[in-house]
Amino acid sequence: MPTPDAKYRHSLPQLGPGLFLTDSGLETELIFHDGIELPCFASFPLLQSDAGRRRLHEYYSAFARLAVQKRLGLVLETNTWRANADWGANLGYDATALADINRRAVELVLEIRHAFEVPSSPMPISGCVGPRGDGYRPGQLMTNREALDYHDAQIATFAETAVDLVSAFTITNTPEALGIVLAGKRRDIPVAMAFTLETDGRLPTGQPLRDAIAEVDAATGNYASFFMINCAHPTHFDDALDDGEWTKRLKGVRANASRRSHAELDAASDLDAGDPAELARQYVALRKRLPHVNIVGGCCGTDFRHVEAISECCQVAAP
Repeated sequence: MPTPDAKYRHSLPQLGPGLFLTDSGLETELIFHDGIELPCFASFPLLQSDAGRRRLHEYYSAFARLAVQKRLGLVLETNTWRANADWGANLGYDATALADINRRAVELVLEIRHAFEVPSSPMPISGCVGPRGDGYRPGQLMTNREALDYHDAQIATFAETAVDLVSAFTITNTPEALGIVLAGKRRDIPVAMAFTLETDGRLPTGQPLRDAIAEVDAATGNYASFFMINCAHPTHFDDALDDGEWTKRLKGVRANASRRSHAELDAASDLDAGDPAELARQYVALRKRLPHVNIVGGCCGTDFRHVEAISECCQVAAP
């Protein structure tokens, strides 16, 4: 099995039991809290204006301060979830402009790391990759090879920067997941794979989570450093988890604040922020079942309050 982690200087969450935070639902916070329009749900264009950079710097700085205060790690995810070829083209970005914006995103979180990181709060940088299509619906599936070739451009750019790993979020199907992991393998960079799940705990394709992880591992020689769940509420996937060995491949959860289904969230004109304290208790219950889960943060509808509550509850109830 390849071991791509060895050449990276910064502490990575898969290399030890320490608790790492992530940020929250950046896009939903910008849209519903700040009133900022994000065409195509893309936040990366904010990097092109001074005001946008300031807002992003402010956003990440809050989580970095929290991590330092709590003496926890923090995975700094770039705001590049939509910065791939198809979504970039919709926003007027060609390949050269996309490569530049991905590099700018890394530079921004690198500034945060330089400003806040201390030995008790390691801050690895993760290059964030999103799906080619919709994050809720699989749409027309690519082949493994098509997915590899599609996502390789963004991952190749990340591999030339200061990123310590690549994380793929809201991935709805295994062919695309396979392609992303293989692109990371091609570029010799660690990959974290986060699947999104429906209210029945399955991928949007209907595939059980355990089968999706097994399929990706079998086809890539277990290259993925770890797997995560994101963009689903804990109540959606609680029944999908069991005591099997496969669950040890899960290291992180970035849950939604809302219990709504993806279809309901897509149609909603309001933000369902749920209950931060309740969500934090659900994270504690999850970590009691799966104590090796050491990456915790938020997705749609969450903000700083949710991650702060999660950090406090998970510290008090450490496995």
